[in-house]
Amino acid sequence: MPPPQEGKRAALPSGGDIIGTLQDDLLQHVLSFLPAQQAVRTCVLARRWRDLWKTATGLRITGGHESELTPVHELREFVSHLLLLRARAPIDTCKFRFDVVSDDDVPRVSLWIRHVILCQVRLLQLNISRENHVAGPYFYVDNLPLVSRHLRSLELIDTGLNDSFLDFAACPALEDLVIYNGSFVHVRKISSKSLKRLAIIDSSFNQHIRTRIYVPSLISLRLEDNWDRTPVLESMPLLMAAFVRFIKESVDRCFYSDSWDCHSEYCQGCYDLQGVNSDECVLLKGLSEAENLTLIDEHDTFIFRKDLNCSPTFNKLKTLLLNEYWCAPPDFHALAYILEHSPILENLTLHFFSKGPVHKVEIKGSYNAVESLAAISEHLKTVEVRCNSVDAEVLEILKFLGTLNICKLTANTLHAFCIFAVSLYAWMNDSNEEIPSSLVKVKVVTKYFEQNPALHLVGEKL
Repeated sequence: MPPPQEGKRAALPSGGDIIGTLQDDLLQHVLSFLPAQQAVRTCVLARRWRDLWKTATGLRITGGHESELTPVHELREFVSHLLLLRARAPIDTCKFRFDVVSDDDVPRVSLWIRHVILCQVRLLQLNISRENHVAGPYFYVDNLPLVSRHLRSLELIDTGLNDSFLDFAACPALEDLVIYNGSFVHVRKISSKSLKRLAIIDSSFNQHIRTRIYVPSLISLRLEDNWDRTPVLESMPLLMAAFVRFIKESVDRCFYSDSWDCHSEYCQGCYDLQGVNSDECVLLKGLSEAENLTLIDEHDTFIFRKDLNCSPTFNKLKTLLLNEYWCAPPDFHALAYILEHSPILENLTLHFFSKGPVHKVEIKGSYNAVESLAAISEHLKTVEVRCNSVDAEVLEILKFLGTLNICKLTANTLHAFCIFAVSLYAWMNDSNEEIPSSLVKVKVVTKYFEQNPALHLVGEKL
């Protein structure tokens, strides 16, 4: 058959209805990506489409744009009829996104959630807002445990949560749990034997008690920018990667002591603390099994300092990222402890900026195992220092790293090199301290400067 002439389209089969040639299961899959209202409207396209929406694999009950949610009373009649006509047809993915204004709608919405659970939903997302409501800012799921042999992923956004709902003993297939965007996690325990990935981000824990997290099968954890009491992490022997960052207001602060032991009845951080013993780790014992670990504290909480007193050991840790919280002079106790108790550590990154991950200077180093301290990992290959400028604080950590035989440094800009060189020269000439031998002689290598603007500062032993 000759190709169609330029500017004309080839004839379409069956009168041009390409979509009509697709199989039902593929059409149902396509419909699952549409909001439920639009999916139902396809029933008027042709007789074949009349019932396809009833068995679509996805259900998206949403309303409004990102910045404005539809009140649920505008969806009430539609959703009730939708679920009734779908009956118990299986659902792979279900997303609820709307605003509950009236208290009368709370039981109704809870019934909708229970209905989709009965439909063997595998991924369930709840984004149900109650903003500007006098009865409270959160939609609370009913105080009943989830029971599902099929649920694999649960996402909770801006949701009020209770103990029963976060007890996943009856959800043996659940592997992913995400709680974020201002959710209210005022519970005593989050428990699941099957969970593999957990993220709690920008949410509120209880001010008076600590939530205990029991997830023995977890392989990935993210705790970021949460408020109030830091949760207690129980044993996680399968943990591979963890990210923990304190950036928002926390009650885990003490103005009289470094490690929650001031015993003052006026200190909210220390007084009358429930849920954890004074000799019990809050975070680090649970994190001690991780292979890849990021620990950032930008709000000066005492949790990490207190946990170090419990002597955790990081026997599997290979990659570690810390911020300046861990690098307090003069003895760099926290950093030294981590290094001394991480026997197979290979890569260490230090961040010296508190306003986020953007940095202007990178200083990289390799570890010289010859004449190394016995307590430091002989597997340590690289050390990277990221900072906005090479200031006195950075020079102090470089001097400390020099005592550990960090012997190769790289600055990523010419300006950074000049600052570093001048600062190092001043330190070498004005300081009365003994200069670490690994930084005595500095040589600039510019052979590949035209191809790569990075300058290499190589420290050599004399």
